Order: sequence, then structure tokens, then C-alpha cells
Amino acid sequence: MRNKYMLIGVIGIIVGVLLSSAVFVLAGNPDSPSAPGATNSYTLDDIYNRLDTGAAATQSTFTEPAAGPGTGTMHTLDEIYALIGLRAQVPKTGQTTSYATGDDGNLQKGVTWPAPRFTDNLDGTVTDNLTGLIWLKNANCFGTKKWQDGATYPALEAANTLNSGECGLTDGSVEGAWRLPNVREMQSLVHYGVYNPAVPDTAGTGKWSEGQPFTGVQSNVYWSSTTDASGTGRAWYVALSDGSVYRDGKAYDKYVWPVRGGQ
Repeated sequence: MRNKYMLIGVIGIIVGVLLSSAVFVLAGNPDSPSAPGATNSYTLDDIYNRLDTGAAATQSTFTEPAAGPGTGTMHTLDEIYALIGLRAQVPKTGQTTSYATGDDGNLQKGVTWPAPRFTDNLDGTVTDNLTGLIWLKNANCFGTKKWQDGATYPALEAANTLNSGECGLTDGSVEGAWRLPNVREMQSLVHYGVYNPAVPDTAGTGKWSEGQPFTGVQSNVYWSSTTDASGTGRAWYVALSDGSVYRDGKAYDKYVWPVRGGQ
């Protein structure tokens, strides 16, 4: 009998412990979480619009919700993912005047230029906020050079050996950081809504003028690093007078405008 009562007592203790644990779990941790706070963040709509139009956004103040989520009106992650896969990364040309229905000035297709288009880094470099490329501020530091001169490559070498302390640079860059842009990078500077030169100003809303943001831009032809596949003795160049792109013999002289960065 005594053992029977002892067994009942043990069972009672176990049940009591289990009930106490259940109450503790149901009640929650006595150290309750802090109240919802606020932080600055981009919203899904900000990200969607950046991908869709290139429009810049400012971070919104996001406050953690005190209750569960309800029906939302923002773009979903699936919509953003689909947009990344469908969107061609082709910027607008800058042309806004229309000469016929359905032309470039009428439709103005492409990724919207950021505002401002360029940022002067105050160290002899200028960042293109559309492409992320960093350009030498002085577009006429080297004058004209041949792409190839016998066994040497003057235009390429001038860009490849550029470093801080030259051409007004104080950015700490070393030899090998700079290069001659490829033909698409060179053409990315063209504003097809202006001419002589066909280069945008700092804001990206008008034509370049001295110091806005570059210096020494020539309404002339600039070498690219891209060779003409149909005739390897020629390379592609961009005429910044009107934005035309063509190729010429590598032994001819053209302007050199170094760049760094890019993918």
C-alpha cells in the first residue's frame, strides 16, 4: 500500500511539472520583445521602379508592424524577379524632340538617366551615375595618339599607364587601373539630343560645357579599344561631334579618354 501511495505521489509531481511548463509556454517568455521600431529602408515599390524606369529613390522610414500583415498593394517579389529577367539594360538616347510619330523623340524608350547624370569626385575623376563607369575628368590630357604604331600601341599604353599624380588625378589610382574604353563604353557618353559636342552636362538635361562636369571635351573622334573584326588593322571610334560610330586604320591619330571600373 505504501508503495502505491508513493507511486501516486511521483505521478502527481510529474503532472504538476508538465502543467507548469505548459502554462509557461502558453504565457510566453517573461522577457517580452521590445516594441516595434523604425528604420530607413527601400520598399519593394522603390526596387521595382528602379528596375523598371531607372528612377532614383530615397529610403523610406519603415516601422515594424504591430499586427500580422494584411492585404498589400506593393509589387511582389515574383513581379520584381520577372522584371529582372525581361528588362533590357538599354538607356535612353537623350533625344526628346520628335520628328515623326513613333520615332525616338516621341517614344523615348530605354532606362531613364539618373539625376544628376554625373558626379564630379573632385579628385580628377567623374562618375557616370548611369553606367557606374569612372572617367578621367580631363578629356584632352593626352591629345591624339595612334592606336598602333608598328610594334607599339600608344593610345592603349597611355590609358594603361595613367595613375594618380597625372592629368590632374589625386584619386590614388595606380598604373593598370585605367584603360581605353571599349566602343560601347565610349558611345555611352553620347547625348543624341545635342551636338558639337554630343555629350551631356552634369545634370544630364543639356549639352556639355567646360567644367560641366568634364574639361577639354573635343567635338572630334575618340578611339575605343575595340578592333574591327572584319579588318583587324582597324579599330572602332566614336565621333563626339554627333555621336557617330565608325572604324579607321589603327595608324591614324585620334583622341584618348581613359576610363576605369565597369563590369
